[in-house]
Amino acid sequence: MAPVPSWPIKVGHIDDVQELRKAKTTTIPERFVRDMTERPKLAATLSSATDIPIIDLSKLMKREKDEHKSEIMQLKTACEEWGFFQVQNHGIDLSIIENIEKVAKDFFMLPLEEKQKYPMAPGTVQGYGQAFVFSENQKLDWCNMFALGVEPPCIRNPKLWPSKPTDFRETLEIYSREIRKLCKNLLKYIAVSLGLQGDVFDEMFGVAVQAVRMNYYPPCSRPDLVLGLSPHSDGSALTVLQQGKDSSVGLQILKDNTWVPIQPIPNALVINIGDSIEVLTNGKYKSVEHRAVTHKEKDRLSIVTFYAPSYEIELGPMPELVDEKNPCRYRRYNHGEYSKHYVTNKLQGKRTLDFAMIESEIST
Repeated sequence: MAPVPSWPIKVGHIDDVQELRKAKTTTIPERFVRDMTERPKLAATLSSATDIPIIDLSKLMKREKDEHKSEIMQLKTACEEWGFFQVQNHGIDLSIIENIEKVAKDFFMLPLEEKQKYPMAPGTVQGYGQAFVFSENQKLDWCNMFALGVEPPCIRNPKLWPSKPTDFRETLEIYSREIRKLCKNLLKYIAVSLGLQGDVFDEMFGVAVQAVRMNYYPPCSRPDLVLGLSPHSDGSALTVLQQGKDSSVGLQILKDNTWVPIQPIPNALVINIGDSIEVLTNGKYKSVEHRAVTHKEKDRLSIVTFYAPSYEIELGPMPELVDEKNPCRYRRYNHGEYSKHYVTNKLQGKRTLDFAMIESEIST
């Protein structure tokens, strides 16, 4: 089963941001207005969208040694220095990419009463609404979310899979199968970049957990006051982000203590390292804090897949990556317990990873 909180949660009234946009309100409700220290700088004051490393999966899969080795080194640099990269020539048919974008957009364009048939219960992360809200005075993100557990079947909640659009279920099944293959492939080459056997993560993870979250960010009259998505790292092993065509630049990553905007390249997918890989690599490959900002005139759609180890397995730094120069930084723990900890806390940068850290590391 997917993790759920064990206590009742009162979240207060949560406005639907698409409805706020339709109402053409000029005043942003107080729950969306961020404290001064959290407010994003307007795009004009940020550096232009940054090109994060680009990894060509077709080169990783080639038997030509020099080309394969060169791309492995690029992957290693991307994981060590950025924690984010874009993957092109990923092998997923363009029609599959386009179809999932269409059904996601069509779902968000449904009338509110239709979407509310699939509500996200307070403290959970499946359904339509806002995730990671745990109090009545917590600041809210300028975003509507629709999230579903996909694999294994036991984490699915069939009541939350929508009947409209009519091709939603089939489209998501096809897309998720392809993304699962991609994650397995990428983890194989990430293992090789660490000097490990290619199948080490696949064997360790058991039946990997896979979930999808579709995010819709309508335009906001005061993008300088709100956040589309609060700063956080992901609890997954890998996260795969597909951004809708013609969407505004919304993704920002924290690089050298500066928020850097990221522009996805057409038909590529954005990959980021999650907390699970940070723990397993003993911090060699770190998860990276990221957030989403909004735009005054343009909307943004993203489809995000989280790929993680089975809830049953125990995680901790791999012995091959622990030595005198790199002492153990994280304790061993049950991944299901960490997942429960992650989804039952609000998004606060990388704070949820404190769960896994050895105490001396937290205090430094």
